[in-house]
Formats: sequence, C-alpha cells, structure tokens
Amino acid sequence: MSTVPHINAARGLALGEAPRGERKPRVVVTGGSGKLGRATISHLSSQGWEVINFDMRRPPTASEDGKSGLGGAYRLVEIDLSNMGSVLEALLEVDMAYKGIDAIVHLAAMPSPGQSSSSLQFNTNVSSTYNILEAARKLNITNLVLASSETLIGIPLNPTPPARLPITEESPRRPESAYSLSKLVGEVLADEYARWQPDAKLISLRFSNVMLESEYAGFEEWQDDPMKRFWNCWGYIDARDGAQAIELALQSKKTGHHAYLVANNNTCMRKSSAELAKAVFPNVPLDPLPSANATLLDNSKAKRELGFEPKHDWS
Repeated sequence: MSTVPHINAARGLALGEAPRGERKPRVVVTGGSGKLGRATISHLSSQGWEVINFDMRRPPTASEDGKSGLGGAYRLVEIDLSNMGSVLEALLEVDMAYKGIDAIVHLAAMPSPGQSSSSLQFNTNVSSTYNILEAARKLNITNLVLASSETLIGIPLNPTPPARLPITEESPRRPESAYSLSKLVGEVLADEYARWQPDAKLISLRFSNVMLESEYAGFEEWQDDPMKRFWNCWGYIDARDGAQAIELALQSKKTGHHAYLVANNNTCMRKSSAELAKAVFPNVPLDPLPSANATLLDNSKAKRELGFEPKHDWS
C-alpha cells in the first residue's frame, strides 16, 4: 500500500455520523463519475484513501442513495460546483456522512470543446475551479491536484504547428478554444492561490487524451494516415496511469504550484515519431528522442519530480 499523507484526526464526526473505526485520509474527487474520475476513485481507494465523489452525474452502477456501486468511493455527493455555498458546505461537513477533508482532486469540467456553447463551457469550468480553490483556502485544505490539459499548448495543432518537438511544460501556452482557455485560467488561479497560501501544494496535471483499455482496438483505424491524430502529436494516456499520476501528486511533498504533462511513453501510432513529425511538421525542429516511438508530449518532468512511470499502453 502506498504511503498516504498525515490526517487531522481531531476533525471528529459529522452530525449523526456513526464511528467507523480508524480514520482514513479523506480525499474529494470532483467529477469522479467521468472516465478519468472512475479510474482515480478505484485506484485511490485501493491505496488507502477514503474517497468521496463530488458529481452531478451518477456512475452507471450507483445505488439510489449514493452509498454503494461507486467503484470504490465511500459515497457520492451530488453537488453543483458553480455554487460556492454548496462547495463550502460539502467540503466542511455532510450530515451522517463525514466531517473534514484532507485533500482535493479537481477533475470536474465540461471536458472538451463542442459539447455546449463556448461561454457556458468557459464559465462553468472557471467558476468551479475558483470555487474549489477559494473554499480550500478558507478551510485550510492544502493538498490539491487539478486536472489541466494538453490543449494549453496549442491543440489542435492546426493551422499553427508547435515551435519545437517534443512539447514540454516550457512550450508556450497557446489556448485555441474556450475549453483550453478555461484550463489556462485554472493554472493562473493556481499560481495566485499558491502565492496567497505559501504552505499549500497545488499540482496541475496536463493530461493527454485519456483512454480506456476498451478503446485501444480503435487505434487501428488511425494507422494508415498520420493526419488522423496529428492534432495532439499522437498523444494519449491510459486512465489507470492518469490515476497513478494523481496519487503521486497527492503524495508529493512540494509546496507551491507545479504543472506536469501526463502522457504515455509512446504515441498511438506504429510509425516512428520521427517519421510522423517529418510527415506532418516538416519544418519543426525535432530534438533527439529516447526511443523510436517515444511520445512527443514530453513526460520526463513528471517522471523526474513525481516518480511517474506509465504502466499501460496500447501496443
């Protein structure tokens, strides 16, 4: 079992809550009903965390009362994250359920462009991130992991190609949609909250395209044409490895705000990364790569500083 952070045992019980034995460290996962959220809940609960899912959507197997069928979560709390009062209350105490939160993993968002009007997507994502950060500050919750996005660095990479490959955390941030702009605002907010709360740790994980194992069969459809997946440099991350990165970020002893690209070690293509880059980005400088199919979304910083190492790939 992985080491989990120290907990505040003095927080006691919620109104009407029955004692449940030894107090586990308690983490809220917002958006825990989504693709990455479900994998994160399963992984964290297996590593000794008590996980609470904040979401307006129930996982398919959830019971009516939100107490079972949640893939490892202790319970589901249905909440509108754009409502600050609801966020504060749910992080502080829920009657007969829990009192006090040790950490937050903020995954909830309208997850990709084109799902709604751009203004609704931007306003929803930004307001929920602000409310989580501000409520955490007020309640002195100092261990936060935030879902950022690979899209910050100009994805889709059309018509403007990247300045250099592979892409790193130092590549210019160039949002191209309301969605990616909302993720940029989230990272800027995290910068300022880290300044306001110097003992806090805020880690933004720039996830590549999250994939389930069941989706790997579909990768075959892309192999005949590099243009079918060039828009994010052929990157992806297995949901299980995304969950691993989140756990490592929760364990990190850092303070301040830090951002990491989270991608698999390889691309989603069988052609070498150099061939792909030459075919689609012929005028973009390409730095030496550690292997023929190495990712063009450089994950070395997460490996170096968090101990991240992807374990699941499609090939």
